[in-house]
Amino acid sequence: MRRIWLSGLLLAAAVAAGFLIFTERPLTVVVVQPEHDVDLRIYGLGTVEARILSRVGFEVGAALTSLAADAGDSVAKGQELAVLHSTEQEARVARARAAVAANEANLAKAGAAVVRARAVLAEREAANRRQQGLVQRDVASVQRAEEAQRDEDVARADLAVAEADVAVIRAQGMDAAAALRQEEALLAHHRLVAPFDAQVVTRHAEAGTVVKAGDPIFTLIDPATIWIQAYVDEERAGQLAIGQPGTIRLRSQPSAEFHGSIARIGIESDRVNEERRVWLTCSDCPAEMFLG
Repeated sequence: MRRIWLSGLLLAAAVAAGFLIFTERPLTVVVVQPEHDVDLRIYGLGTVEARILSRVGFEVGAALTSLAADAGDSVAKGQELAVLHSTEQEARVARARAAVAANEANLAKAGAAVVRARAVLAEREAANRRQQGLVQRDVASVQRAEEAQRDEDVARADLAVAEADVAVIRAQGMDAAAALRQEEALLAHHRLVAPFDAQVVTRHAEAGTVVKAGDPIFTLIDPATIWIQAYVDEERAGQLAIGQPGTIRLRSQPSAEFHGSIARIGIESDRVNEERRVWLTCSDCPAEMFLG
């Protein structure tokens, strides 16, 4: 029993000594130093947007025969994106061209008639002058002179009619040419081209689909106009200003960090969430970020 009691006493003494060592030993204390000119950080969740976004489609309706672009493609201004079935419209264009050709032939014929009428008039004028001279010398009868004058008047009227025919046919030619341009314009509407240098965000239709005029076929954005719309708490929005720098992180690229600056601050806040919309332009963001 004595051994057990001594062992317990020694253990208690060791515990007490250890407690004193750990509680009474000197501690190293780091004094917090005040920081100056600390950057203000305001956070807001947002979305990637594009200032120029277009849902492009055809101005006429028909079946899609081919598509030359897909989501994620970069396209140049004027590049062909899709084509509609155009056999019927091509026939209309051919018919309008035939009308223009027929008008040109009629105009040539009418021009020849004018030349002939002028020649006949010149002949009648010469004959009339001779008869009038003979009448004055009492060589020919007055009746012959009157007939010669009548023939000249008829020839002059025929020339006027021929010239009027030329004017009418020329006007018809202008109408036929305008109709041809209209049909060619409608034919051109069967071909969809990129209105600007763009990136395809979405393709809304596939080949073989019958589309109506105005149906969107592609959604395009201008990669140079991508920016970020963020929502900032109204209490902190007053500390923002145009041109302030910002850091941008994307869910699709959480480890990447992009940089931009505030380009626009919304005039009014969302009354429900009490948030202010802020737009930031990005100086080093890739165009693909819009697709992410």
